[in-house]
Amino acid sequence: MKEKQPPAKSWISFRVKPTEYAIIHGHFSKTTCRKLSEYARNVLLQKPVVIKIRNKSADELLTAMIQLKKELNAIGNNFNQAVHKLHLLDKIPEFRVWVQQYDGLQKILIIKVEEIKLRMNQLYEQWLQK
Repeated sequence: MKEKQPPAKSWISFRVKPTEYAIIHGHFSKTTCRKLSEYARNVLLQKPVVIKIRNKSADELLTAMIQLKKELNAIGNNFNQAVHKLHLLDKIPEFRVWVQQYDGLQKILIIKVEEIKLRMNQLYEQWLQK
């Protein structure tokens, strides 16, 4: 756990030109610091400042994966509806074979879609932490 530090008591104030402020704020917005004062304190005390880096290809991949996830959900829903309709036709002997065959395929599809969704969520969580 972090040790409790006494509250800051001393103030340091200085004025900057609007262009300087824009530059400082631009640098600050690229970091993981939550407040400008935290960023300024780290810079002035020569402590490390963590800079966020955006990976455009990862952003594009994430967008494509989200779209793929939506499409997989739609395919899974359509397949479930089709199997449900086959179950309604179970009384006809010719359809019993189809029902049994598609029941197995439905289970396999659901398992695979869930695996894909789980992996996509893991990738998304990893991406958010960067």
